[in-house]
Amino acid sequence: MTNLILIAAAALIIGLIAGVLIGRSNQSTSLRQRRVEQQIDELKGEYTRYQAQVNEHFMESAHLLRRFNDTYRDVNQHMARGANRLCNDEDWLEEIEKTTTKARIEADQADGFEPPRDYAPKSDPKEKGTLAEDFGLSKKEKENS
Repeated sequence: MTNLILIAAAALIIGLIAGVLIGRSNQSTSLRQRRVEQQIDELKGEYTRYQAQVNEHFMESAHLLRRFNDTYRDVNQHMARGANRLCNDEDWLEEIEKTTTKARIEADQADGFEPPRDYAPKSDPKEKGTLAEDFGLSKKEKENS
């Protein structure tokens, strides 16, 4: 009977030790899980704050661009009204005609300047031009080619 009591006491002690060890390992796992959950919650909060900052930035940018466009339109209208009121219409039309591309091209042609050509001029249409493959080669060189 004493053996039975000793065996039961030893089993109880071994069971207690095993229970304490298992309990501690579960606690450390649950602590890790809580820490990971806290980190996830912190990251979600940071992400939400970042999204709010991005949204605020673009909203403010849109507002500033709208104000800029309104101001530009107002300045443009002011300049047009001033030009109509202060400039003589005939002088204004002459100035516009001078600045057109057609007027500039005509002025350049009157000066004797021509735009560059993408071909070499020839004096006779049957003549080989400078862009021909065999231009400037002797007959022997032409036959070898």
